[in-house]
Amino acid sequence: MKINFVIPCLLGIESLIANELKELGAENVAAENGRVLFSGDENILARVNICSRFAERVQILVGDFYARSFEELFQGVKSLPWEDWIGVTDAFPVKGYSINSALFSVSDCQSIIKKAVVERLKSKYAISWFDETGPIHQIQFSIMKDKVSLLLDTSGAGLHKRGYRTQANGAPIKETLAAALCSLARVRNYHTLYDPMCGSGTILIEGAMMAHNVAPGVNRNFSAERWDVIPQSVWVEERNRARELADFDSNFIAYGSDIDENSIELAKMNAKRAGVDRKIKFEKCDIKDFAPKSEKGTVICNPPYGERLLDIETAQKLYKVMGDKFISQRGWAYYIISPSEEFEKEFGRKADKRRKLYNGMIKCQLFMYFK
Repeated sequence: MKINFVIPCLLGIESLIANELKELGAENVAAENGRVLFSGDENILARVNICSRFAERVQILVGDFYARSFEELFQGVKSLPWEDWIGVTDAFPVKGYSINSALFSVSDCQSIIKKAVVERLKSKYAISWFDETGPIHQIQFSIMKDKVSLLLDTSGAGLHKRGYRTQANGAPIKETLAAALCSLARVRNYHTLYDPMCGSGTILIEGAMMAHNVAPGVNRNFSAERWDVIPQSVWVEERNRARELADFDSNFIAYGSDIDENSIELAKMNAKRAGVDRKIKFEKCDIKDFAPKSEKGTVICNPPYGERLLDIETAQKLYKVMGDKFISQRGWAYYIISPSEEFEKEFGRKADKRRKLYNGMIKCQLFMYFK
């Protein structure tokens, strides 16, 4: 069965997801602003949920159409093949949003979409009442400039929730963004990776998982696993495939440090849960005492900054210390994400390359030093 999918994602990493999807075997991959479209079968549905490092969730695109009136919305929704996915006892809550459209009342759109799906399923199943006691099939709608997209969420909890980070310290970086930083830094299984402000260890853990091809979602569950229309054998097959591709035979090593003892303990526990603890060494250390333990290395960090944890003045002093410690020399590369427009000035030198990314709702730049 050929299925059309949508992946919503953090702004700035659409191309990473598009490349990842092609490597995973997806078809008709097309990157748009804040989302990536693709198609595939049930195995691709399971594979992307289990293996994607950068996607926020995997949604089935049930259909799209234009609607400027509630009647057009009702008829458009009713014409879609909901019975292909939703069974007689399944639950199908509705949520979504509307931007720059004639139909701007989200609650009204919600109830009309729900009613239209019920009417469609009534006619297909010849029953008048749905108790919705079965597995959840979350219907998500988006209406942008009068274009309505109807989606079914297959992931459940966001894909950034890998399962290894049950606790985090203040303002942690999202796992999907940490993975994106590691990808942009081209982390490989022969690298020595450093994060001298590691917090709960997310960047180093994602780097270690990437270097050893550990699928980020292999140990968690997904909404669509409980759906009757997707055989359990698909999920077993794709988990086995993912586990077989993991390879820990490498020279990769990572070093994490932080000024906070509690963060270090938390990072150690997270690394253990992620199954990469033997590849990462953590210690309590201030950034001003940063001392590399190898001839070559890649440093990736998300320093605390004004909008996050520190006041602006303290953040600026921190950038200067980093500039002094992160020496430009052969075999070393530094990747620092920051929202500060003054970062390069405080750090003391211009980046070789910059890339715009979003850390949650905060617009940032990834400053790359590799020459």
